Amino acid sequence: MEKLCQFLDYAHSAYHAVDYLKKELVFAGYQPLSEGADWKLTPGGKYYLTRGGSAILAFRVPVATPCGFMMSAAHSDRPTFKLKENGELEGKYTRLSVERYGGMLIAPWLDRTLSLAGRVLVETERGIESKLLDIDRDLLLIPNVAIHMNRAANDGYKWNPAVDVLPLIGGKDAKGKLTTLLEKTAGGKLLGQDLFLYVRENAKIWGIDREYISAQGIDDLACAWACTEGFLGAGESGSVPVLCIFDSEEVGSGSVQGAASDFLEATLQRICASMGWNLKKLLSQSFMVSADNGHALHPNHPELADPPNAPLIGGGVVLKFNAAQKYTTDGVSGAMIRAIAKKADVPVQTYYNRADLPGGSTLGYISLSHVSVLSADIGLAQLSMHSCYETAGVSDAENLVKLMTAYYGSSLSVPADGIYQV
Repeated sequence: MEKLCQFLDYAHSAYHAVDYLKKELVFAGYQPLSEGADWKLTPGGKYYLTRGGSAILAFRVPVATPCGFMMSAAHSDRPTFKLKENGELEGKYTRLSVERYGGMLIAPWLDRTLSLAGRVLVETERGIESKLLDIDRDLLLIPNVAIHMNRAANDGYKWNPAVDVLPLIGGKDAKGKLTTLLEKTAGGKLLGQDLFLYVRENAKIWGIDREYISAQGIDDLACAWACTEGFLGAGESGSVPVLCIFDSEEVGSGSVQGAASDFLEATLQRICASMGWNLKKLLSQSFMVSADNGHALHPNHPELADPPNAPLIGGGVVLKFNAAQKYTTDGVSGAMIRAIAKKADVPVQTYYNRADLPGGSTLGYISLSHVSVLSADIGLAQLSMHSCYETAGVSDAENLVKLMTAYYGSSLSVPADGIYQV
């Protein structure tokens, strides 16, 4: 869990999350590929490629012709506020103009010290260069209105994102100082930026038995970390293991780095072209784990859950179902996950939305339109989803690593429609 906390404390943006995971892959001997270059893959080779700095895909090439692909997908982004261009607002104070990124809980962001992280585009001798940027200091705060001036604050207040959530950075003479700070930190003149707010509180393990972990970005960085750990720790199998970390899930996955892009599909095509494999044949015996968290039974509001299918923190990995296929798990894929979990001695619990409280979709539902394979949605049970500080279970995170390690060490064989061997 110390390693997970280290990751969560570094990954203050999707770009930092991918940078951290890329370093893990490089340390494990994975070689970089460029989408703009020719590929010469070799049996036994280990490779990764990135797109846009906020999505990463890694795979291993087996020595023998594989049965298919064993894939997982998680995402690097989380709901937050994004800094607008020309973002400094003058007045009696200097505030920043921001817009919401994803569907967030607004209230937890107020009265916390915040800062900025992401990427900037800098003018250099080599051209326009993308650089990571993280202002590692207490820089901003969104102040609440006192109860004396807002008597309805505890009665269901409606937030105005154009008024209530503008972060304070300084006094009236602070205009222009943020740009100076950003350029000094980046080491050059800024030509572009993708900068996001993050809270300054580090990850913590807590509880009477230290059973809980709380941090920013647990949805979905905990799954991205667990999938990577399982991918790196798995033994060889008869399939091609593929790790996918996409961006933009919280805003519909429609970017060039998202699950709705051709990133995965194009990569699988190039792998098969380089190795002389039949892509369609391999996809018929392939599997996708869509790893994104689910709602735990709330201790104060159990009525919001579907009673027979309300996962508990500490109860094991969550298998997510939805009749409208917003989660991709069906009878076949659920059975396969349970079979792998049994081998790995990992407890599994089920999640359905309460019938009158529809949830959202996630990566598997979107990626299947490009790469059609058997798929299951899994994740961790968590509280306060889409808050700036979320909570999950220590044992669940450990069990997800165990499950993904067993998953990546497995292969799928479909000798006939309706017969599945894993």
